[in-house]
Amino acid sequence: MSTASPAVSGLPVGRGLLYLIVAGAAWGTAGAAAALVYRTSDMGSVTLSFWRCAAGLVLLLAVRGLRPQTRAVRTPEPAVRKALRIGATGLGLAVFQTAYFAAVSATGLAVATVVTLGAGPVLIALGARLTMGERLGRAGLTAVTGALTGLGVLVLGGEGTAVRPWGVALALLSAAGYSAMTLLTRYWGRDGGADASGTTASAFAVTTLCLLPFALAEGLVPHTADPARLVWLVAYIAAVPTALAYALYFAGAAVVRSATVSVIMLLEPVSAAVLAVALLGERLTAATLAGTLLMLGSVTGLAVAEARGARARPGADPLTGTSPVRG
Repeated sequence: MSTASPAVSGLPVGRGLLYLIVAGAAWGTAGAAAALVYRTSDMGSVTLSFWRCAAGLVLLLAVRGLRPQTRAVRTPEPAVRKALRIGATGLGLAVFQTAYFAAVSATGLAVATVVTLGAGPVLIALGARLTMGERLGRAGLTAVTGALTGLGVLVLGGEGTAVRPWGVALALLSAAGYSAMTLLTRYWGRDGGADASGTTASAFAVTTLCLLPFALAEGLVPHTADPARLVWLVAYIAAVPTALAYALYFAGAAVVRSATVSVIMLLEPVSAAVLAVALLGERLTAATLAGTLLMLGSVTGLAVAEARGARARPGADPLTGTSPVRG
């Protein structure tokens, strides 16, 4: 028996939550892998982002080609809407990634991470309320507050940071791109007309084209003394925190409330912190532990509330959470 009522697209909300949790954890491994790429070669961040999306696109297309044909979606998606969805999602992904890398360069990793990931849930909650009528609620507000507090403690705790206005502006631009991508995925996923794997592949194609000129300017082919190690690392980044994680993200974000999505994806810095302590030799500080526990508690509480709400409202509109009016 499913843990949640089926969403309009046919994916149960409980499974969508699981997809998002796995995606957030997978995203957190990208930072450690990228750090190893930078140690192994002179590859720049934009070039790495380009190869990440380009190789991820190849993997997604290969998987789609090998996958058995399934029945078509119930209602064919209009061509204009499909083109708009693909273009807007891909552009949002490109802005999200590129502006974040630029923010890291301008104001440092800690501030860029806190501003980008901290502003995301706020922008998404406001956008979902204004455009789709999704209410955050008292429990949701408490979870968002706890998660953002944990994020600040985890990333900024015990580190000297320099806040530069230009870097903060770039981080806010990155948050806007991420928020737009999340809201559009949720909005267009309401009626089940969009194919999640198709959305992922198409978004990667658009993002790859957007990043290509910047990657060419930075240098597409890096110098390295260990090309096999570099190829393996880039292949991992393309496969796990990119192709797999984004496929799960787009599927889950189509059926789970947008504000819940934004909080669950804060698992990314938690995963990165755990990995840094376990594999990269970083010390487990009180700030790391406190921030991790706060964020995990908030994410767990919100995910449980989302699943219970969906189970308690089997006849509800999965977008607004309200039951249909009976005449």
